[in-house]
Amino acid sequence: MIIIGVGEYSASRAPGDGLKTFALGSCVAVILYDAASQVAGMAHVALPDSSINRGKSGELPGYFADTAVPALLAAVRQANEGRLPPGLHARLAGGASILRGQEQFQIGKRNVAAVRTALAKFNVRISREEVGGSVSRTVSVDVQSGSISIFSPGRAERTL
Repeated sequence: MIIIGVGEYSASRAPGDGLKTFALGSCVAVILYDAASQVAGMAHVALPDSSINRGKSGELPGYFADTAVPALLAAVRQANEGRLPPGLHARLAGGASILRGQEQFQIGKRNVAAVRTALAKFNVRISREEVGGSVSRTVSVDVQSGSISIFSPGRAERTL
């Protein structure tokens, strides 16, 4: 299992591999998958726009939506022998508003919108999403099958 921390990203097509990220509050997990090549990638995006801190975008490109998507696409390309698979699609999870009294910042909603914009820029279709709400999520992906599981406190496991 490859653990993806805040601001990190990874891709794999190794049978038996999995990708997992924990405690997505306002953060968004961007999951890219292609069934034919069985390549998967995941980024744990914390903020929408790298312009607020150019230094961090260089250190952790996965931290910001606008730098995470191109970095993740490059990782998927590398894991797939230098080619982006034609059936590549995205799934999104997270983007919640879990801190009471901070709804005015709408970080979760802004993260989701920024990820959607970045994916559209690269013509990557979003096939499914579980975003918003007020609950934290832990997300895991089985690289071989593309199966995505979502875990939240007090809720049954779900697939995406």
